[in-house]
Amino acid sequence: MLRANDFEYVIFTLISSTGTWVTFGGQISDEVAEQLMTIAYESGVNLFDTAEVYSGGKELCLCAGMCKCMRVRADTHLFSCFFCCRAETERGLNRKHIIEGLRSSLQRMQLEYVDVVFANRPDSNTPMEEIVRSMTHVINQGMSMYWGTSRWSAMEIMEAYSVARQFNLIPPVCEQAEYHFFQRDKVETQLPELYHKIGVGVVSWSPLACGIITGKYENGVPESSRASMKPYQWLREKILSEDGRKQQAKLKELTYVAEKLGCTLPQLAIAWCLRNEGVSSVLLGSSNPIQLTENLGAIQVIPKMTAGIASEVDQILGNRPHSKKDYQH
Repeated sequence: MLRANDFEYVIFTLISSTGTWVTFGGQISDEVAEQLMTIAYESGVNLFDTAEVYSGGKELCLCAGMCKCMRVRADTHLFSCFFCCRAETERGLNRKHIIEGLRSSLQRMQLEYVDVVFANRPDSNTPMEEIVRSMTHVINQGMSMYWGTSRWSAMEIMEAYSVARQFNLIPPVCEQAEYHFFQRDKVETQLPELYHKIGVGVVSWSPLACGIITGKYENGVPESSRASMKPYQWLREKILSEDGRKQQAKLKELTYVAEKLGCTLPQLAIAWCLRNEGVSSVLLGSSNPIQLTENLGAIQVIPKMTAGIASEVDQILGNRPHSKKDYQH
C-alpha cells in the first residue's frame, strides 16, 4: 500500500512535480508546453498533474502526445488526475460521474490508468460511503492505482478513512492543499495529525501564491503577467490591496534571506514548502523554460533550510500558526 512516506521518498527526493492547471492549453503555446514537460522530465520530475477540466480537456491530449515521445521511467507517476467537472450535469462525486469522468480522461490521454485520481472538492450531496466505494471500484478495475482528495477538510478526510476501514475499502493516500508563505494554517495545524495517525501525505499547490511570491508584482501588475488577464481580476485586486502591499514588503525582507542562502526568492519559497515533513510533493506551474529551471533549483536549497533559517522566515512573516503541541507543557 502506498502511504505518505512512500510519496516522500519517490517525489520529495527527486524534486516535486509539475502542474498544468493554468499554463497548458491556454496561457502558453504547445511548443513551449512541450519544452517545459521535457525539461521537467529530464530534471527528474516524476509526477505530472492534469485534469479533464483544465483547458476543456485539451491539455490531456497534449500531455498524452508528449509522453509518447519520451522514454518513461519506471518510477514516473505520469498523471495525477483530478476529478472535477464544470458542466452542471457533470458535477459531484457520485458513482456515475467518478467512473465516467475518469474513463473519459483516460481515453483522452490514451492511457490504461493513472497513478492517482483526485476527488477535487468535497461533495455534500453524495454520501461518503458512495464516494469511497466508487474510488475503490476504479482502483479495483485497474483505472487508477490510488486515490486522494483535494481541498477537503481534515474531518472529511478522516471520515473517508473511517468509512474505508469499516467496509474494507481503499482509503485516500494524500490531500492536495494550497500551501505557501501566506497560506499555512491547514497544512501546518490541521493535516499533521492525519499524517502521523493514518499516513495521509500532502501534495501542496501554489507554492508561489499565483506568482505573488516571485517578486514580479513589487511595483504593480505588469501587462504580461497572469494578474493582468481578465479571468484573474481577483488576483489583481488582491495584489493591489492593502494586505497585498504588506505582503510585498515582507517579500522584500525575505529576498535578503534568499541572497544569504545564494538562491532566488522563488527557490526559497519552494524549498520552504518541501522542508515540511508532511509535504510529499510540491506542484509547480511555469510559463517558460527559464522559470521552470529556476524553480527546479529549489532542491539544492533544501539542505540549507536550517532551523535558524526557518525561524528567521517565521519572524519576517509573523503568521506562524499555533499547533496543539505549542500549548502542551
